[in-house]
Amino acid sequence: MPPLLSGGYLRVVLACARRARLSAGSRGSHGGPGCARENPAGSGLLRGELDRYGGISVRLAQLDSLDADSFQRGLQAAVQQWRSEGRIAVWLHIPILQSRFIAPAAALGFRFHHAESDSSTLTLWLGEGPSRLPGYATHQVGVAGAVFDENTRKILVVQDRNKHSCSSYSEAGAETTEVNKTIPGSPASHYLGKTVMQQTLKNMWKFPGGLSEPGEDIGDTAVREVFEETGIQSEFRSVLSIRQQHAQPGAFGKSDMYIICRLRPRSLAIRFCPHECLRCEWMALTELASTQNATPVTSRAARLLLYGSREGFDKIDLTAEELPAVYTGLFYKLYHRELPDSYRTMAGLD
Repeated sequence: MPPLLSGGYLRVVLACARRARLSAGSRGSHGGPGCARENPAGSGLLRGELDRYGGISVRLAQLDSLDADSFQRGLQAAVQQWRSEGRIAVWLHIPILQSRFIAPAAALGFRFHHAESDSSTLTLWLGEGPSRLPGYATHQVGVAGAVFDENTRKILVVQDRNKHSCSSYSEAGAETTEVNKTIPGSPASHYLGKTVMQQTLKNMWKFPGGLSEPGEDIGDTAVREVFEETGIQSEFRSVLSIRQQHAQPGAFGKSDMYIICRLRPRSLAIRFCPHECLRCEWMALTELASTQNATPVTSRAARLLLYGSREGFDKIDLTAEELPAVYTGLFYKLYHRELPDSYRTMAGLD
């Protein structure tokens, strides 16, 4: 079978006759042996897409009439074909309702890579030596918004809604407001991405924030979370700080990135969410920078803001610039200290 062209599809048709079988073929203008043809209604269809690295990504179609043994025989034949073509890896995406195909794939050497709410992804390394496939995402990103009003020199802060020595749900990715301890006598429980924690007696001031949604820019997360928790509308100005923490209990033992953004208020009237916040107020920046009743990360960010407000925000800001990515039609945002125009263009510089 001729090799797949980049961006083309490998079509594998599962014909259910006396015995269901899987045959691999190339989609394109080439004919001859190994090229699959369309089958009558009732046949399942697997589409394998060649990626830019030489791997094959296969998404299962509706295979209700196919049994696990027939699937395993067909997949084994397909893997042999892909190996002979020099493919380096197979990504097998299995919908949750077709989970019966996981065990047959595992018997052929496939291993779990990750799972989502409605599917799981398995991989098989076909290249030489140990697998060089990237692992799945192991970090979560929490973002907080430090909304600073330069006219009043006040900053927006909240206290999480949790009461004296009571269990509460501490949002994964948001800054933990106290030194948390697992409830004595019971393992940490996870429910909808949140972890039951034992809170200390006192709530501490912090910035409103939470987890970034998939596909959401950091600044957009900060603006959204601030509005949801406090009712304050704001705009993104810069990144102030990044906290990196590993083995985070609130992140299911994975690594956690907590980013604080500087925001500028577009409204001032507080209408905080009583389900998330116990208190919310505009506090003098100097007070937040010196109080003992604030989390360590909040105190450090407040002092950064105090320094920037007095000496110039250019000394503390990491601003964003959108640039074209290597993938056609996509863009990314690069955060760094402001770069003078002469260095952007290198005009007149050796």
